[in-house]
Amino acid sequence: MRHYPLRMAADATHRAIEAVFRIERARLIAGLARLTRDVDRAEELAQEVLVIALTEWPRSGVPDNPGAWLMAAAKRRAIDGVRYHAMRERKHAEIARELDEERDMSAEAVEAAIDDPLGDELLGLIFAACHPVISPEARAALTLRLVGGLTVEEIARAFLSNDATIAARITRAKKAIAKAGVQFEVPRGAELTVRLGSVLEVVYLIFNEGYAATTGPSLVRPPLCGEAQRLARILAGLMPEQPEVLGLLALVEIQASRLAARAGADGRFVPLTEQNRARWDQLLIRRGLDALDRVEALGGSDGPYALQAALAACHARARSAEATDWQRIAALYDRLGQVMPSPVVELNRAVAHSMAFGPEAGLRLVDEMADAAMLRNYAPLPAACGDFLFRAGRREEARAAFETAAALTGNERERDFLLARAAACSE
Repeated sequence: MRHYPLRMAADATHRAIEAVFRIERARLIAGLARLTRDVDRAEELAQEVLVIALTEWPRSGVPDNPGAWLMAAAKRRAIDGVRYHAMRERKHAEIARELDEERDMSAEAVEAAIDDPLGDELLGLIFAACHPVISPEARAALTLRLVGGLTVEEIARAFLSNDATIAARITRAKKAIAKAGVQFEVPRGAELTVRLGSVLEVVYLIFNEGYAATTGPSLVRPPLCGEAQRLARILAGLMPEQPEVLGLLALVEIQASRLAARAGADGRFVPLTEQNRARWDQLLIRRGLDALDRVEALGGSDGPYALQAALAACHARARSAEATDWQRIAALYDRLGQVMPSPVVELNRAVAHSMAFGPEAGLRLVDEMADAAMLRNYAPLPAACGDFLFRAGRREEARAAFETAAALTGNERERDFLLARAAACSE
C-alpha cells in the first residue's frame, strides 16, 4: 500500500507531461522544421524530447516553463545531430578544427531559429502544410497531422478513409514540400495574399467536411469542426489584422453554433428553417459576431469569408425562420456572387431569392445559371429545385427532383431526408 501514492503521483506527472506535449507539439514541430528543413526529422525530434521528459520530469518535477524546456531539449538534440553527421563526414585533426567552427555556427543558427517568435514559426508551419504544391486533400491531412496533432488513424476515421490512404497522402505531401524546397516561413507581399487563400481554404475544407459530411451514416463530424475552429483561432491570434482570417473565424464559429440542432434525436436531418434555435450555442454565436465586428472595424467586409460570415450572422440574429431577413441575405448573395463567382454560390443565391421573393424567383435563377452543368452530380441542386417546385405547388416535378437528389448524395441521413420529402409530394 505504501507504493500507491508514489504510483499515483507518477501517473499524474505522466498525464501532465502528455497534456503539455499536446499543447506544445505544434510549436515544437514548427520551430524544428524551420531549423532542420525536414518535417519528418522535426516530428522525430519532438517525439524524442517527449521521451526525455517522461524520463526526467517524474524525478525533477514539471518545469515552470515546460514549453521552453522542451524546445531547449529539442535544440540540443538538433545540435548533437548536426555534430554527429559532421563527425561522420570529416576526418582527423584539420577537420576537427573546422568542425569546432561549424559547431559554433550551428549553435548560433539553432539559437537564432529557435529564438524567433514562436508565432511566426507556427504560422510558417501552417503555410508550409497548406502550400499549393500539395493537393487540397493532402493539405488537409498534413495540417491535421502537424498542427492539429491528430494521428493517422484519427484523420482516416474523420474523413471515413483508411489508414494507408491517409498515410500515403501525408507522405506525398512531405515529399512535395522537400522537393519544392518550401520555406517554413510566412510569405511576404503579394505572395502572402495568394498563399493565405490556400491556408483558409484548407481550414474551411476541414470544417465543411465536419459540418456536412459528404459520405457515411452521420450528418456531422464534430471533431473535424472542432479542429477547424481551433486552427481558425490560432490563425486569428497570429494574424489579428487580416480581415479574411477574422472572417473565416466568424464564419466557422457561427456555423458551429448550429451543430447540435442539425440532427434530431433519431439522427435525422433537420433543415435550418425547422431547427430548434434554443439548441444553438450562444457562446459560439457571440464569438463569431465579435470576430465579424473586428472585420468591419478593419474595413474588410467585402471579402468572401467575411460575406459568408455576414450571411451566417443573419440567421444567428433572427429569433425564428419567419423573422429572418431574407432580403438582406439575398442581397449579400448578390454581392458574394460578384466577389466569388461559382456555381455553388449561384445555387445558394437562388435559394436565398426563393425565400425572399418566392419559389418562382429561385427557379428562374437556376434556369439562368450558366454553369449549371457543372453541378449535374451535385445533390443540393435537384434538392433545391425540389423545394422550389414543392412550394410552387408542382408536386410531381418536385418528387422527381427529390428522388434524383437522394440518388446523388453519399450521406445516408441526407438520403433518408430527401426520400421522405419525395414521399410527402404524393400525400
